[in-house]
Amino acid sequence: LIEVLTLAEQTARRTGGAFDITVQPLWELFAACQKQNRQPTDVEITDARACVDWRAVEVSENRIRLRAPATAITLNGIAQGFAADRASAALREHGVEHALVNSGEIGSIGCKPDGRDWTVGVQHPREPEAFVTLAALRGRSLATSGDYETTFSADFSQHHIFDPRTGQSPSEVASVSIAAPTAMQADALSTAAMVLGSERTLSLLEFLPDIDALFVLKDGLTLKTPGFPQPQETEIG
Repeated sequence: LIEVLTLAEQTARRTGGAFDITVQPLWELFAACQKQNRQPTDVEITDARACVDWRAVEVSENRIRLRAPATAITLNGIAQGFAADRASAALREHGVEHALVNSGEIGSIGCKPDGRDWTVGVQHPREPEAFVTLAALRGRSLATSGDYETTFSADFSQHHIFDPRTGQSPSEVASVSIAAPTAMQADALSTAAMVLGSERTLSLLEFLPDIDALFVLKDGLTLKTPGFPQPQETEIG
């Protein structure tokens, strides 16, 4: 848990608070209002936002402390990546040299036994049975966050990812996939990228040369970094 919370804090700092594990009060508010067939009021959102502050989580070598009594955390934006990393580490310890791990986020060990990259599909945010593209992995990890996973409105405008600054769901991006050295990095950064939006994320990634991104915007436009790993035609299969 210390490892997860430490990376969560580092990602929060790196993204200016766009990644924030203390957004749980907002999630609880929207989930409760959905059961009541209504949207939260501005006052309710303001009250929930007052409980959101990643700096309220104090992590040290042997202690975790919540500085504010109303603070609540969610690890949904990082835990699946952690699970993939732990599974990959266990496989490596047992001498496995070729593996693809799926915990909801994807980790890879080496390449396929035949020397080709692992090929995985990136889900289309509006067509559940379709892929936006394929990603090629060789020792890298891939995580995708999107507005379609848990929704609080039929038009995908309200969903499980919240901008801590506004208390609302971000409005530009439908989904973002991050390729990174570890699945936990990819998981956290894909959540942050939903909040940051494409322009700010691409600016951030200029300082993170080992991380790449693929965006599908709500208007259907697709953007990606030059290094986003896609298979050669002969590698598909």
